[in-house]
Amino acid sequence: MTTRQPRIQTQQAQTQLGRAAVRIFAANERMNQMLIEHLDPAAWRAKPHGNTRPIAAIFTHMHNMRNKWVRLTAPHLKVPAQLNRTHCTPQQARAGLAESAARCAEMLAEALGGGRGRIEKFRRDGWVRPWPVGVEMLCYMLSHEAHHRGQVCMLAHQLGFPLPIKVTSGIWNWEKLWKECGSGGAGFDS
Repeated sequence: MTTRQPRIQTQQAQTQLGRAAVRIFAANERMNQMLIEHLDPAAWRAKPHGNTRPIAAIFTHMHNMRNKWVRLTAPHLKVPAQLNRTHCTPQQARAGLAESAARCAEMLAEALGGGRGRIEKFRRDGWVRPWPVGVEMLCYMLSHEAHHRGQVCMLAHQLGFPLPIKVTSGIWNWEKLWKECGSGGAGFDS
């Protein structure tokens, strides 16, 4: 009897980790949606100085990278269509990001939730060494997106289209974000 208890506790911990990862990634996606919702339409294609990507290209890159993570890490999941950075509208970006976020959530739930073992490695790109599945996978994904959200906020400001304070401070209000995503937040297993 005592030999089975640690395995059950490990499975429960994995299930909780998988559910938490899905909730966290949903809050991450809500931040992206908030930025696009409140971004001045003129900022979407405005050309920054130098060799800097426009805001439209940043959001399409985020979506397309998610697709790459899913395609390489969880090839059994349906990969959403790529977005074209030169022709993508804010509405297309919002829809695409919502769809790729859903696929990433499925991948995280399976990888970190004690799934059937189909996902064993996180493959960020075809040219880098894969990582064992773990919380590092989620951390990498969140860091990538936070980096690009920072670029978007900075570019919007530099281009003369600053985002409202309620948005730039709102992306830090995790309790509200979790609630908007249908979760109780940190420590809640809903």
